[in-house]
Amino acid sequence: MFRAFLKLGVSAFGGPIAHLGYFRDEFVTRRRWVDEAGYADLVALCQFLPGPASSQVGFALGLMRAGPLGGLAAWTAFTLPSAILLILFAAGASAFDSGIGAAIVHGLKIVAVAVVAQAVFGMARSLCPDRTRASIAVVAVVAVVALAGSLGQIAAIVMGGLAGLWFCRADAAVLPPIPMVPVSRTAGLVALAVFAVLLILLPVFAAMDSATNGAGPVALFDAFYRAGALVFGGGHVVLPLLQAFVVEPGWASDDAFLAGYGAAQAVPGPLFTFAAYLGAIASPQGYGLPGAVIGLVAISLPGLLLVVAALPFWDEFRRRVTAQAAMRGANAAVVGILGAALYDPVFVSAVRGPADFALALAGFVALVVWKAPPWTVVLACALASIAIA
Repeated sequence: MFRAFLKLGVSAFGGPIAHLGYFRDEFVTRRRWVDEAGYADLVALCQFLPGPASSQVGFALGLMRAGPLGGLAAWTAFTLPSAILLILFAAGASAFDSGIGAAIVHGLKIVAVAVVAQAVFGMARSLCPDRTRASIAVVAVVAVVALAGSLGQIAAIVMGGLAGLWFCRADAAVLPPIPMVPVSRTAGLVALAVFAVLLILLPVFAAMDSATNGAGPVALFDAFYRAGALVFGGGHVVLPLLQAFVVEPGWASDDAFLAGYGAAQAVPGPLFTFAAYLGAIASPQGYGLPGAVIGLVAISLPGLLLVVAALPFWDEFRRRVTAQAAMRGANAAVVGILGAALYDPVFVSAVRGPADFALALAGFVALVVWKAPPWTVVLACALASIAIA
């Protein structure tokens, strides 16, 4: 299991949607570990839950094929390569403070503008296809602007879910039943209890830790855990939550945050390994490798717990009209949250003049129209930023 997913961990470029395509080719078509319908059900479950969808699908495939150790092996092998590369980038961050290094960092920030704009564009088309959901997205932007930080983002998701319950019931889908899954209901309830206890108690212990130890490791774990527990849609949607939980407390600057986010586009594997970079550079202590491990484990843990919790109940729950409606509204709100983040901090921190805007626009067109691989856009923007400097 580790070997099968390590192959994808070092070669799966292109973001969560591309990763799901790689998984299908490897495990449905070539290895035949799961049939087409079973794979589609796993993808639907992981897109419904908070957390990194591609990592959750990989974990679920490993869990269903080889038990808990198989799930752990699958997650570790798929996550480790990109995490190592981003930790190395964090370790060499001081080399990018001036000259060509500073120009490269600025190029990475411009890449972030293009990538997030692509994400907003694509998600808006698929998740806000009608006036109702487009309006929910706009209200979410207003909520994020009116209530700064994570409070506004959480409120936007809750309001989106409630609005979906009221306004998005008409197009509920009729779904066929799925086969039994190898996770007992007792195990699912235990996983859900662990998820909830951590979500409730971690902020309490984090406050105690911060009072005695500044930005201590418990506070760091709590910030990344809450980000992983509250991000619906996976991928780029984690950007505004991490910005609220890591940048606003002063653990990382906007410049360092966006530079790491740009670098994350150039490496294979899940985008959530960006948390390893943030954990490594978190100040004032500068946690290094221990911080990277804390960030990576904490942001992934809630999503993995929820996969275990949901698998035994997913067949019954997903066919409920209310569940489908609430998720339509919540997903529309997520588009609004990401749209607000596209402006601040992404755009305002990266675009300093007409040349930067032109470069960001060129990157957006390359991604959306030319379908260029993200790593090529990263390289092109970094080189162009050096030339402009």
